[in-house]
Amino acid sequence: MALTEAEFVARYGGIYEHSAWVAEEAAPITAATEDINIIAQVMADCVDNASTGRQLALIRAHPDLAGKAQIAGELTEDSTSEQASAGLDQCSPEEYERFQALNREYHQKFGFPFVMAVRDSGRGDILAAFENRMENDQSTEFETALAEIHKIARLRFNAMEAG
Repeated sequence: MALTEAEFVARYGGIYEHSAWVAEEAAPITAATEDINIIAQVMADCVDNASTGRQLALIRAHPDLAGKAQIAGELTEDSTSEQASAGLDQCSPEEYERFQALNREYHQKFGFPFVMAVRDSGRGDILAAFENRMENDQSTEFETALAEIHKIARLRFNAMEAG
């Protein structure tokens, strides 16, 4: 049975972090299907075809890794689970300080948070990726952030399908 637009947005609106507009745009396009793979692709296409400003807002909707929002308990349920799966809720004081320093440097260089699909990664892997991606230029990092956001979305779809 097909979902109404409101039901679709209620179900899939959180797939892209704080960006229900993706589900709102995809809803009428996917009205005839319940195939999660088609829905995932249509939602990814909505992001890829969005304006640069809207894409930037999507990137900026993501929290810093091991950041203040995590410490304050202000992450979405999905982000909390994803960061915990990578052990970011168990950082040593030194690791926490390193994440904070990298978050600041990254924001200063790129103007948006470092985004990485961290599920099944360790803190060391994430820190290494952080440091490597600091070498990217603005355009490369913008595209990398969007690619990582699509990975996060796919993981969220998979979790939804399994759960």
